[in-house]
This record gives sequence, structure tokens and C-alpha cells, in this order.
Amino acid sequence: MAHRLRPVGLGFVRTAPVRLVFARELSAAPEPVFRALAEDVTGWTEWFGAVTLARPLDGGAGREIRLRGGTRFREAVLAAEEPEVYAYRVDVTNAPGARALVEEWRLTPAGTGTRVRWTFAADGTAPFRLALRAARPGLGRAFRSAVTSLDRRLAR
Repeated sequence: MAHRLRPVGLGFVRTAPVRLVFARELSAAPEPVFRALAEDVTGWTEWFGAVTLARPLDGGAGREIRLRGGTRFREAVLAAEEPEVYAYRVDVTNAPGARALVEEWRLTPAGTGTRVRWTFAADGTAPFRLALRAARPGLGRAFRSAVTSLDRRLAR
């Protein structure tokens, strides 16, 4: 059953009880990476293996995301500052135990490429927080695989 999460702001990325941070360098420059994240929302299914559906809502102010396994999110975009940061908050999800969730994608130049840092910031019930911490290795693999696929896609 879907439930509404607490409406937190971008500052939650720094204060959340659970913060999972992953980083990787891509050969693509920040601008095309940003466009793939923020402007080509439907393209996420092509490079992020866990995403089965991604579509913009409300003229780009929100997103609907579905993951393998059936997890669903309705998100609100918190920041879209080209080419540096793209962040969104989950407003509604069917993930049990979640109370607040923000994801931030921060892009910084790295030579001719981009360093991508993904922060997954969350709060929830004690079992939710424990499960999320235990899922860190899997989320890290998913992130590395996704940005590697994105880099290959942008090189075409």
C-alpha cells in the first residue's frame, strides 16, 4: 500500500539518519550527464537496470519511478541546477517503513569527464533503517553499474 512520506528539503541530504554516498568518475562531461539525469527522465530505464519505468510528471516538477521488484515512487524535484546538481524527494511510496527519502546527484568536473556523487538520504522505522544499511553493498553495485551504462550510452 502506498503511503505519503514526510516532506523534507534538500538539507535533509546532510542530516538524514541514514546517508549512503557513492561516487564514480565518468568520461562524459557534466552537461550531458546532467541532461541524462534531469531532462531525459524516460531514458533512465535504458541505463539504470533497477528502473523499469520512469516518467516526468507535472511538467518536469515531479517523476514517477518503478523499480524491479515492484517498489514505486512519486517524487518531487528539489533541485535541477545545470550542470551541478539534480535532487528529488520521494513524496509517496509503497516501500514499507520509509518516512523520508531524498536522492541527490552532484556532478563536478574531473579532467574532461565528470565525478558523479549520489547521496541516498533516508529516515524510517528502525527495521527500515537497518535494512537500508544492510543494502549498502547492493545499492553501491547498482550505482556503479548504472553510471557505467550511462557513460557508455553518452559515448555513442
